[in-house]
Amino acid sequence: MLPASLAALAAVLLLAGAVGSADLEPRHLVTAVAKSLRGEDLAPLETIAWRIRLPRVLLAGLTGAGLSLAGALFQGVFRNPLADPYLIGTASGAGFGAVLVFTLAASFPPLAAVGAPVVAFLFALLTVLLVTMLASDVGGVPTVRLILAGVVVGAVFTAATSFLLVAAREQSAGILSRLLGGFGFASWGSVAALAVFTLPALLVARALARALDLFQLGERGAALLGLPVEAVKLLLLALATLVTAAAVSVAGIIGFVGLMVPHAARLATGPAHARLLPLAVVWGAAFMVLADLLARTLIAPVEVPVGIVTALTGGPFFLWLLRRSRRGGGAAGAGA
Repeated sequence: MLPASLAALAAVLLLAGAVGSADLEPRHLVTAVAKSLRGEDLAPLETIAWRIRLPRVLLAGLTGAGLSLAGALFQGVFRNPLADPYLIGTASGAGFGAVLVFTLAASFPPLAAVGAPVVAFLFALLTVLLVTMLASDVGGVPTVRLILAGVVVGAVFTAATSFLLVAAREQSAGILSRLLGGFGFASWGSVAALAVFTLPALLVARALARALDLFQLGERGAALLGLPVEAVKLLLLALATLVTAAAVSVAGIIGFVGLMVPHAARLATGPAHARLLPLAVVWGAAFMVLADLLARTLIAPVEVPVGIVTALTGGPFFLWLLRRSRRGGGAAGAGA
């Protein structure tokens, strides 16, 4: 299934690269890449392909891949089907960190030197720690407590973010537009910055696929089979938090991708993480590229924040999943 999914992703990338305010043909994308690598001059349509369209679709693909990976890791570690970077507040914490840099970097240069991805990661990690402490119970992390803790902690960071935006009135419109989720700010630099975090995280997570399988036996069961539970759990949570923070710092807060895509991939491949993680990453990339294509063409020339598109699809999915979880007694989640 993975080779077919990779072929479908390539087709989606070509489609999204070709469609837009200036319609291109796939050959423009291919020749733009070939000429740029050879250092040759680009024709006008090839310039649009190289400087605008390709960075945008690749950034969308990397963001979807990262958020899907983060969702699969959170769900695996917490043994909870509703664990998602958006629902458990991690994205809100990362968003606060990113906005903190955007608003205060000019008056506090050391903050700019650290960079938005790093500050976003630190606040996202703080969010995970707070939510885990609030939600943990003997034997696991119950679904209801996880969601409630995520909503509360996320709301606090959202309120703090709103305060920063109100205080920085001159910058607030641009920052808010970026925070709502979108890829209008895409550049080759942002693609490279996100790839540096996402691709190594995928390789490490794939290497820890068996550990994630052992987590499904419960932490006690995994420890009895020789897994250093606390160290591996910390590493997996750090990976999930890192890719979430990196995605939020370049593309804003985009919800429900990490919830929907891993579930769809799990239905297709089963629960084994060695197959689940690569498929979730590929499907997440394709889903986000298509969502961004819809966001920028639905009522063109007005561009809808892509977070709205994912929320309109993810909200009903979340309700269906919650109802299904209740019917099944929360079988997929620990202590649900």
